Amino acid sequence: MIFAIGEVLIDFIAKEELPLKDVKTFEKHAGGAPANVVVGLSRLKTPSALISKVGVDSFGEFLVEQLKREGVNTEYIKFDREKHTGVVFVQLIGAKPEFILYDGVAYFNLKIDDIDFSFLERASLLHFGSVLFAREPSRSTVFKVLKKAKGKIPISYDVNIRLDLWKGREEEMLRDIQEGLGLADIIKIGDGELEFLKEYGIDIENFDFELLAITKGEKGSEIIHRDIKIEVPAHKVKPVDTTGAGDAFMAALLSALWHMDKLTNLEFTREELLKIGKFANLIAALSTLKRGAWSVPRIEELKKYEEAKSILS
Repeated sequence: MIFAIGEVLIDFIAKEELPLKDVKTFEKHAGGAPANVVVGLSRLKTPSALISKVGVDSFGEFLVEQLKREGVNTEYIKFDREKHTGVVFVQLIGAKPEFILYDGVAYFNLKIDDIDFSFLERASLLHFGSVLFAREPSRSTVFKVLKKAKGKIPISYDVNIRLDLWKGREEEMLRDIQEGLGLADIIKIGDGELEFLKEYGIDIENFDFELLAITKGEKGSEIIHRDIKIEVPAHKVKPVDTTGAGDAFMAALLSALWHMDKLTNLEFTREELLKIGKFANLIAALSTLKRGAWSVPRIEELKKYEEAKSILS
């Protein structure tokens, strides 16, 4: 089973392509990058679970119900009586999202006492992102969990920078990202984030990873394993909503590793990397054809695609 630790929240997506101050109507969708990943995994017939925290409120109940409906294991999600469930307002202009994230919410209140470390006996991989680093106690909790897992199971990291959460604390952000990179075996990062980190002297290729995926939107992706580097062309579509496309890519990459029985031995040939990259690009592209972040296609929708057959058959 693949576990993710991190945020699950409500995305309120604007129905009009207007500045948020002028928007009158929003659609409610479940979201949060790690939650998006585990839902994507489940849709791709890969067992998954989420470690997170929601409020004792209607939105928290809704999110746990939706995760269960998607087949995600929710027994490691805690209910918080101190904080409400997280919400994000999403503005879509030309299918590209902009976010307003709110502070003081349940997932930022994830404490070490909330963690049932028996999950390590069931996990074949642990996935995380950067959002929970932005606040305590979630930051300390995530790092303790990662350090406990290091060396026992592979760890994957989607760098996923949210600058709004770090205003005036950019040095802390860079420090935490570097620490996260040092703990990860598998790294996924967008090309814009890669350039941002390079401007601050952080070169991801200097870290000791087993697999690096650089996503480039309509230009596809680059997959790196040791001295093997391959460029994988994008699967071309006309996107409706790119919210969660990077999470769909991440879910597909991890699902491919699970289906190919690679999580116990992260060794890859050039041909295997190309197969993984094509599958991840396909799933990411198809996810943009639907609104909302839980948009990874289900198995029955993938039967006509050779890139999917090579992984899922």
